[in-house]
Amino acid sequence: MFDSILSAAAQYGCKTEKNAPMSQYTTFRVGGPVELLVEPNSVDALEALLKAAKNDGVKPLVIGKGSNLLVPDEGLKGVVFHMGDAFSDITYAGNDMIKAQAGATVINLCRFALDYSLSGLEFAYGIPGSVGGAVYMNAGAYGGEIGDSVVVVNHIDYDGNRGSWSPRQAGFSYRHSNYMDSDLIVTSVVVQLDKANPEAIQMKMENFMERRRTKQPLEYGSAGSTFKRPEGYYAGALIEQSGLKGKQIGGAQVSEKHAGFVINKDNATAKDVLDLMAFIRETVQREHGVTLEPEVRILGDAPWNS
Repeated sequence: MFDSILSAAAQYGCKTEKNAPMSQYTTFRVGGPVELLVEPNSVDALEALLKAAKNDGVKPLVIGKGSNLLVPDEGLKGVVFHMGDAFSDITYAGNDMIKAQAGATVINLCRFALDYSLSGLEFAYGIPGSVGGAVYMNAGAYGGEIGDSVVVVNHIDYDGNRGSWSPRQAGFSYRHSNYMDSDLIVTSVVVQLDKANPEAIQMKMENFMERRRTKQPLEYGSAGSTFKRPEGYYAGALIEQSGLKGKQIGGAQVSEKHAGFVINKDNATAKDVLDLMAFIRETVQREHGVTLEPEVRILGDAPWNS
């Protein structure tokens, strides 16, 4: 079934894993196995793998750090392309610009910027995802968004054709980009930053990280903020005001530290997480008349859509 993919992976020296447990590839630490996981190690390899997948009649799921994914307990059919450590180069591009491959972590991008005394990404220090995932959903925190610094995004489609988008074409908005509505895979991004005092940059980074440690349940598996911020409200505040802080279903819990986070408190299943998310949505809708929309990307069916 995956003959062409396996052949291309072998040709380019890409790691493959059959029945790979997706719980090991997502920050929620839940989810069943995928039939085949492949780790592309270059854009050329990714192009060959995408063409091979088309030949095999398979459309792969492409992931980075899995920091915004909820995988079902029964796992996934087909193939996952994991843009991981083998796809994580970060280079200085001149004129206060940095180029980062999609598999690089946001944290490493922030550290690289600090090394070059470049400011503009301090807010992102501590965001657990990959650069590709951050661009895909325009990740942000503390008033900043990754899209604010983007100069160009390079991508590839499922036929193996390469291209690029300007920030305008990418259409960055709150927790959204046009990549979410496309069949394009982010391969790298170039960001434009500003020269600044490295000590001031480091202090900002450390302050943001300390705020995260103090206010967010970083010690547990989660996908970060579980729900998007509704216009005029804060999801975490609505959930807390509904009396749901600490609410637990199975191993999933509304964090007692920050109600905006559903966490894997005790060997949760994906069903536990989904059931708790559904309970939160129903309760907040009843108490406040506000419908919460998931920020986490749910693979498979959500109970409120059935």
